[in-house]
Amino acid sequence: MSTETNRSRREAWAEAVKPIVESIEARGDEALLEWTKQFDGVDRIESVDLASFNPPVAYAELTEALTLAAERIRAFHARQVRQDDVFEDTMFRLGRRYMPLDSVGVYVPGGTAVYPSSVLMNIIPAKVAGVKRVVMVTPPKADGIDISLLIAAKIAGADECFLVGGAQAVAALAYGTETIRQVDKIVGPGNAYVATAKALVSHIVGIDSVAGPSEVLIIADETANPKWVAADLLAQAEHDVEATAIALVTSETLRNQIEQELERQLVLLPRQDIARESLKRGGVLYRTIEDAIEYANTMAAEHVQLAVKDPEALMRTIRHGGSFFLGHEAAEAFGDYIAGPNHVLPTSGTARFSSGLSVDDFYRRQTFLEMTELDETITKAAIRIAKQEQLEGHARAMAVRMEDI
Repeated sequence: MSTETNRSRREAWAEAVKPIVESIEARGDEALLEWTKQFDGVDRIESVDLASFNPPVAYAELTEALTLAAERIRAFHARQVRQDDVFEDTMFRLGRRYMPLDSVGVYVPGGTAVYPSSVLMNIIPAKVAGVKRVVMVTPPKADGIDISLLIAAKIAGADECFLVGGAQAVAALAYGTETIRQVDKIVGPGNAYVATAKALVSHIVGIDSVAGPSEVLIIADETANPKWVAADLLAQAEHDVEATAIALVTSETLRNQIEQELERQLVLLPRQDIARESLKRGGVLYRTIEDAIEYANTMAAEHVQLAVKDPEALMRTIRHGGSFFLGHEAAEAFGDYIAGPNHVLPTSGTARFSSGLSVDDFYRRQTFLEMTELDETITKAAIRIAKQEQLEGHARAMAVRMEDI
């Protein structure tokens, strides 16, 4: 898709979303209810009492699976908890402290695609960081909220849940309404209108990212299993027609074997039409290992899967990627659900300068200093710099201390 086409689409989304966001800012619940009626056919803003919710017995197996996944995600993210850092030099006691955000909003899609795993991945790092108030929003449906989302929210530790969706839910979290209190940061996946709304409110609240379609880059050598590589490509391709699933292989024989496997396995997928369309954006390409490395560093893919003899050595040559999956057995799908690392990752080449969601995203890093002993050399140097910048008040604020101490 051309740059011009992408720009036109972004402008169209912004034109559609801006009135929604502005109306929520101006009129709060009144506007929120109007948009909810228009887009979802619901005439109320409903909340769910998570404290009193208990997973139905019929969902015991899913509850057990989500609980295990949550334990593993929580354990991985607990290793990211920060400790305040304090040290002294000749003049100051200096430090940095990590303060959790007060509140976070988590957007959870609730249409045809329902992902309880994303509920875990977005809420758990916030709670591990120490965020006191986590608010989940998800679109209302005629038959109510999907039970799997409620189970995941309960397990992850969400504090509030409102059945509102779309750009109007993002705006409500950002500006606050009579029903939904304002939050400090908004995270979570969504469609183009949700992503656009997040971008439009990013001047008053933090956001995780404006995510694009999902992507996987697989590099496979002669040791790879073509059946497994094909399955991994399809696992990504079934997401969306705009998802990108690419395998770079080091032999023509392997390429032919994987393409045969793709045809055999495609017919087994309920979402085969989506996967087939997605594969047109990528598929299986022959490359030398050197070319594959260059390709990977240029693409900066969300997921980088290394189905090669020595995956760790290959990973050391690839600087850009959201998350790496090493070896033949490490299917990217494990990372989506239960391995532990976060599956909220940078897309569209943004792995060149950004990282996946983590506990760090829910801290504010604050520095502090306390003078322990005035050092004349350091103070005079600071005064000299202030005078160079023609900020006499700055210079005097330091000089008076030299006079009085």
